[in-house]
Amino acid sequence: MALFGNAHTVDPGQAQGEYARLLGQGEQVQAAYMLIRDTILFTDRRLILVDKQGITGRKVEYHSVPYRSITHFAVETAGTFDLDAELKIWISGSPAPIEKTFTKGVDIYEVQAILTQFVAR
Repeated sequence: MALFGNAHTVDPGQAQGEYARLLGQGEQVQAAYMLIRDTILFTDRRLILVDKQGITGRKVEYHSVPYRSITHFAVETAGTFDLDAELKIWISGSPAPIEKTFTKGVDIYEVQAILTQFVAR
C-alpha cells in the first residue's frame, strides 16, 4: 500500500535528528509520518510538510504551517473495505484542504489528538 503514498509512523527522535536543520532552537518533533518520499512532522510549534519533488527527489519544498493558521481539520476513519484513514487540514486563506492518507497501521485518533492539542492553544 505504501506504493500509493500512504503514510506510516516514524520515530520522533529519528525525525528530530534527520530534520534538525529545519527546527528552531528548542523545537521538538512530537510525531512524524512518512510517505514514499514525503514526510509530515508535528512539532510543538508547527506542522512541517516535506515535499520531495521531481524524479530524483533532490528538489525539496518545505511547508511550515503554524498551528494558529489551521482553521479546522477532519479525520475519516478506515472502513471495512477501505483500509485507509484520511486527514484533511484547512489553512486560513486557502479554500482547499491539505489531504493526507494514512494506512491502517497508523492510529488516526492519535493524529487527531496531536492536532487538537496544538490547534486549541
